[in-house]
Amino acid sequence: MSVPAFSDIAKSSNDLLSKDFYHLTATTFELKSSTPSNVGFKVTGKSTHEGSNSGLLEAKYADKPSGLTLTQTWNTVNALDTKIELNDVIAKGLKAEILGSFLPATQNKGAKFNLHFKQANFHGRAFFDLLKGPTANVDAVIGQDGFLAGASAGYDVQKAAITSYSAAVGYVAPQYTASVTAANNLSVFSAAYYHKVNAQVEAGAKATWDSKSGNQVGLEVASKYRLDPVSFAKVKINDRGIAAVAYNVLLRPGVTLGLGASFDTQKLDQATHKIGTSFVFDA
Repeated sequence: MSVPAFSDIAKSSNDLLSKDFYHLTATTFELKSSTPSNVGFKVTGKSTHEGSNSGLLEAKYADKPSGLTLTQTWNTVNALDTKIELNDVIAKGLKAEILGSFLPATQNKGAKFNLHFKQANFHGRAFFDLLKGPTANVDAVIGQDGFLAGASAGYDVQKAAITSYSAAVGYVAPQYTASVTAANNLSVFSAAYYHKVNAQVEAGAKATWDSKSGNQVGLEVASKYRLDPVSFAKVKINDRGIAAVAYNVLLRPGVTLGLGASFDTQKLDQATHKIGTSFVFDA
C-alpha cells in the first residue's frame, strides 16, 4: 500500500464525512468530455442557497509518454489559471508543478512552484509561493507496514520564521484506517476512524478538539450504504444536531444524479434546512 500525502493521512474518513453531500449548494452542474487527441474539457456551474452563481471552464492536455500535463481554467470572475505538470521527467517519483494566475480586472498575478516526491515508504511535498512572501510549505510522511507518521511546516522567507507546523500519525489496513492529527501549531487535535464493514457498508467518525477555545469536543459520524451497483446513500450527523442525507445514482452511462438535504434536528420548526441537487454528465 502506497504512502499517502500528509493531507491525505485521514482521507478515507474525511471523504466519507464530506464527499457526495449535495446540500452545500442549491444546484451543481458538471459536464466532462474528452477528445481523441488527449484533450479533456470540463464545465462546472454552481448556484448557492444565497442566490449567487459561479462557473468554471477547464481544458486539460495530457501527454503520458513525456509526462507533461497542461491545465488551463477560466472562471466567471474572469480569473485565468494555468498549471504545468512534469511527472517522472526530472527523476523517477518526482512531479514538478508550475502554477500561474492572472486577474485582468485588478492586474493581480500569482506564481507558484510545487514539488511532489514519492517512493515506496516516503511521500514528500514542497509548495512555494513565489510572489507572496515568498513563502514555503513543506510536508513529509514515512510509512512502514501500515503505520504512518508525518509532519508539515510553513516558512516565511522575508521574516525568516516558521509560520505554522502540524504533525500526524496513522495506521492503514485494507478494511480500516485510523489517524490522529495535531494542526494549527499543535493546538487543534483530531482523531479519525474509517471502517469498510463489507462491500455495501462503510462507517466513519471524527472528533476534533481546539485547545485554545475550551474543553468542548466536536464529533461527527457518517455512514455509506451501497444500494446496488449504480446507487448509494449516505447519512451523517454532528454533535450540534446537524444531520445530512444524500443519494447518488447513475441514471445511465455518463449521467449521474445527486440529491442531498441537511436538517437542524434542534430547530425542526425553523427554516434552517437546506436541499441541493447535482448533475454530472461525462461524455
